[in-house]
Amino acid sequence: MSTTSLPSPDHAAELRTALLAAGFTADGLLDLLGAPAYAALARSETVPALRATRSRGNGLASLVRLFLLQQPEPYVHAAEALPVEAALADGWLRREGDEVHATVDVRPYGGPDGEDWFIVSDLGCAVGGAGGIGSREEGVVLGVGGASTTLAGITVRVPVGSALDLGTGSGIQALHAAQHATRVTATDVNPRALEFTRLTLALSGAPEAELLTGSLFEPVGDATYDLIVSNPPFVISPGARLTYRDGGMGGDDLCRTLVQEAGAHLNPGGYAQFLGNWQHVEGEDWRDRVRAWVPRGCDAWIVQRDVQDVTQYAELWLRDAGDHRTDPAEYARRYEDWLDEFEARKTKSVGFGWITLRRTDAAEPSIVVEEWPHSVEQPLGETVLAHFARQDYLRDHDDAALLEGYFQLAGEVVQEQVGSPGSEDPEHVVLRQHRGMRRATKVDTVGAGFAGVCDGSLTAGRILDAIAHLVQEDPVVLRDRTPEAIRMLVEQGFLEPVTGPAH
Repeated sequence: MSTTSLPSPDHAAELRTALLAAGFTADGLLDLLGAPAYAALARSETVPALRATRSRGNGLASLVRLFLLQQPEPYVHAAEALPVEAALADGWLRREGDEVHATVDVRPYGGPDGEDWFIVSDLGCAVGGAGGIGSREEGVVLGVGGASTTLAGITVRVPVGSALDLGTGSGIQALHAAQHATRVTATDVNPRALEFTRLTLALSGAPEAELLTGSLFEPVGDATYDLIVSNPPFVISPGARLTYRDGGMGGDDLCRTLVQEAGAHLNPGGYAQFLGNWQHVEGEDWRDRVRAWVPRGCDAWIVQRDVQDVTQYAELWLRDAGDHRTDPAEYARRYEDWLDEFEARKTKSVGFGWITLRRTDAAEPSIVVEEWPHSVEQPLGETVLAHFARQDYLRDHDDAALLEGYFQLAGEVVQEQVGSPGSEDPEHVVLRQHRGMRRATKVDTVGAGFAGVCDGSLTAGRILDAIAHLVQEDPVVLRDRTPEAIRMLVEQGFLEPVTGPAH
């Protein structure tokens, strides 16, 4: 697969027009296949879709069988939906007798604003990541998996002059960036990946990107960007077998290097956003480990989303490479190699999460490292922007300024009272968000009362004075002990600072 020549994008616009006319879109697939078969495709399971298209004779069914299910299709059927001769000439299809075969996987992908895009990848590899692709080709290029959509969802989407997609793969991050960046650069150590990115952009009707071959930041030299995104080959493995997932550095060194070098390539105020793995090493706090990666001059928000012990982690990626389908002795040997690697590095488990950097000129950068394994509401780009805006506010306001500030309760925050049935007073009160990170936090009755009346009309100090009168507490004492709680509520997004009294 790694030596197969790839299609030319010369007639991509003509092909795109035909695909759209046939209804070969995310919505069109859902209508044709039904929800269960459509969902199964996202898990790389093709049998339900084969059943759903077997008796269909329309052009859309032909396209599904060709490009998603990798089934041969009669030339005459394909010609009803495609400019077949152009597709053959450019290499999207190959002909055998009266049938045509797809040479690449072309998968409809819905953009965030309803765009109809197409992701081009190697045959049988449309769903990327640890979904059991089972391909052992070193240079295989995957399509869109859970990691890809996660990164796309957390990325800050504001108009920028320049964006860098480092380790572009099939080009999904570059495609998203092209919607709000004047200039997009995409790099990859695998030259085939850059060709797939070119095809993805062309077939999706997106502007061309600058495509550069090389590892990490080496291809871009000293260039700086307003946005850097990367879903890197972050898997911690005993060797570099698969280019798309194994970075070739020991342990979590690739992720560390990527994060440490990113700061020098960010313009002032620019963002760098990555997915990554990091080791949990015996005798070391993982938070200290990843905090040490943050480069000088950068704010950071690092969120650990999942942790696996070393056996779970090894099994996950052994399945990804299809090793569980090999000779049992070979599988056992490879499993031992993974465990030997972890033992040598004193690694007891592996964390997965998101890393966001923002270039800042603040004297004391804000570095937040936290664990949040709970469900969130994607997309989170606006949530990321709001997080750093709140950090700026808290950094610029001491306790006295905080008490003179105005706040309002964030949208869709609810209060829950927890206690024994029939009890007069709750044991504690929980504030819960239904948007963004969907956080929940315990507060005391003063904190709950404070949050509940924050509507931007009174300063925090005046609200506390009123509460002190109600609960018969010394207002000076209450003012002294409450700013810490206010900071927490602001930092976690329960309270939003407003510029002045609301009327």
